[in-house]
Amino acid sequence: MTQLLVRYSRILEIVGDIVKVHVPEPEEGDVAAIGYGDLALIENIIDPDQPPYMAQVIQLERNSVSLQVFSGTKGLSTRAGVRFLGHPMQVTFSPNILGRAFSGAGRAIDGGPALSEEARIDIDGPTVNPARRILASRMIRTDVPMIDVFNSLVESQKIPIFSVAGEPYNLLLARIGANADADVVVFGGIGLIFDDYHFFRQAFEEAGVSARTVMFTHLGSDPTVEGLLVPDMALAVAERFAVEEGKRVLVLLTDMTAYADALKEVGISMEHVPSNRGYIGDLYSQLARRYEKACDYKGAGSVTILSVTTMPGDDVTHPVPDNTGYITEGQFYLHNGVLDPFGSLSRLKQHVIGKVTREDHGQIMNTMVRFYAEARDAQQKQAMSFDLTEYDDRLLKFGRLFRTRFMDIDVSMPLEAALDLCWQTLAECFRPQELLMKQQLVDKYFPKDAVAG
Repeated sequence: MTQLLVRYSRILEIVGDIVKVHVPEPEEGDVAAIGYGDLALIENIIDPDQPPYMAQVIQLERNSVSLQVFSGTKGLSTRAGVRFLGHPMQVTFSPNILGRAFSGAGRAIDGGPALSEEARIDIDGPTVNPARRILASRMIRTDVPMIDVFNSLVESQKIPIFSVAGEPYNLLLARIGANADADVVVFGGIGLIFDDYHFFRQAFEEAGVSARTVMFTHLGSDPTVEGLLVPDMALAVAERFAVEEGKRVLVLLTDMTAYADALKEVGISMEHVPSNRGYIGDLYSQLARRYEKACDYKGAGSVTILSVTTMPGDDVTHPVPDNTGYITEGQFYLHNGVLDPFGSLSRLKQHVIGKVTREDHGQIMNTMVRFYAEARDAQQKQAMSFDLTEYDDRLLKFGRLFRTRFMDIDVSMPLEAALDLCWQTLAECFRPQELLMKQQLVDKYFPKDAVAG
């Protein structure tokens, strides 16, 4: 007899969006038919005409099961009945989902044709076999100079954008999604307002990339549990595109702090003992399970994860960015509307710089950052009314050009054009002998007609 034919009618308690139902223990030798993460239908006998509530198993005890109700428990009584479906949450997967937008529950929300006949796959499956992973060796171009030149994004990398509320991180994420040279872009939004959702859709459509984009969006007005499903849906779809179709997939997630807050809310409802600042004790594990889906598959495609992690109060020691930093391979630090070259770091950039990019990439990257650090020192001298030398004046000019030409997130240009602009900027401020670079590179790339000053 399948679980769908068995109806459990003893509701023990309803707390928040959590329903606890009594389920008799399986007899000795029998295998439990209910698994963690399985879906269930809750039928409300008070209003038989109302559609069943969808719920998910989030805790298994000896003779009880706790369910997280997707749409909330308003109007639900303890006289309701529960039927288990025998499978976890599933998401539609086929080439026909490209260009479509879905809710956190996997429902199409773009007004497009129904996908009920398409195949469905389980979400939140196991991480890929390590034997199938290969070393990162290819770059994902974004046309953002502060990323492509100074902290290259590498296939199979998992890296967050650290920022604070009010910064244009969604604008940056949308621009990367529109310009990235990935085959498929999978977007996952958690706790967005409708304007943000509409902005991302419009940005992808105007850039002409919506046909290679899949969107999973949880709005702030949607049930909390749907926000917890968004990363798993996005990553499940990304894995299938990479493994079965050999696609280079870029996953964009915003905001993982909202995801952690949803975990905290569920943990409070479950009366779990809180950890640092009220977050769940296994926050690190929950984040790592998602980020470790990033992979370059042997003989197949790749999954790269770029997420947004907002830092409440600009506090990098907050549990979410703190745990994220131990899992990921660097970070992009966005503040005051620019990507900070000192706070940002890509730990995999050495796998591609100078190997799949131009020969001068590594040298020009180091030289530009070195001069910008000196420009910051010259700014401090100026602010403290020290006498400035002619060299200090050139450093200040370089700092202004660097911020305008490279750090502004509105700047967009291919990597080769950005490298050429780096040489042009250096030539406008410094003499060739001041660069301290390999002479053969200076002879080849330094503009001959430039005059420093």
